[in-house]
Amino acid sequence: MLDRITVLILTYNEEHNIARTLDGVSWAKRIVVVDSGSTDATAEIVAGYTQAEWIVHPFDNHEAQWNFGLAQCGGSAEWILALDADYVVGYGLKDEIASLEPSSEIDGYRVSFRYCVFGRALRGSLYPPITVLFRHRGARYEQVGHTQRLVLGGKVDGLQSPIDHDDRKPLARWLASQQKYARLEADHLLSAPLAELRRNDRIRRLGWPAPLLVFFYTLIIKRCFLDGWSGWFYVLQRTLAETMIALEIVYRKLRQERSA
Repeated sequence: MLDRITVLILTYNEEHNIARTLDGVSWAKRIVVVDSGSTDATAEIVAGYTQAEWIVHPFDNHEAQWNFGLAQCGGSAEWILALDADYVVGYGLKDEIASLEPSSEIDGYRVSFRYCVFGRALRGSLYPPITVLFRHRGARYEQVGHTQRLVLGGKVDGLQSPIDHDDRKPLARWLASQQKYARLEADHLLSAPLAELRRNDRIRRLGWPAPLLVFFYTLIIKRCFLDGWSGWFYVLQRTLAETMIALEIVYRKLRQERSA
């Protein structure tokens, strides 16, 4: 099964992460890296992996960039393992994938995540399971809020071994990204019909409750208070991200009232 997989990774200034991601898939015969124009050492690091192909493509949105990446994998790619540049595939997941014998009705496999802060795994997080391994034929991405959703025609099964999400980029980079993400999430939450939103997105659309709920949910229910400073770092990150989305929503409501 491992020989049937092409690894696809998107990058932009990932010098703090990309080596760990590539080391985790060193078994792959082909790795396609689609970069959005990095100005750090990402390209030099990727060049050290002989099976990695470096492709630069301007970033428009996640949907367009992932679909461009799928096209670059070519028709000979039977299965795709799609990874963000801060995902780390461990030996457990590698061995589980190697043992797969997918039936014709299976089009993809969903994987859960172990969230890490500077290499330390947290007891829990809000990061949802994602379909990262899938058949290339007929696969495509759609934009949803600030991120993307994979669309497949067949059945998606689950894998037991997790991927480590271990983003070690500087905090300033994360903060800069959140404002853009907040605008895109607010666009999605306010434009989508209420009936089409999940329950948690309906709460987020209200504006004020989400930051409070996320703070207590990550701290108490997910038990991040037991993870020391790493846990507090995650709790504050998620609370701030939700606060920025809430600010966008409240700001737009105030502006709408003012113009009415």
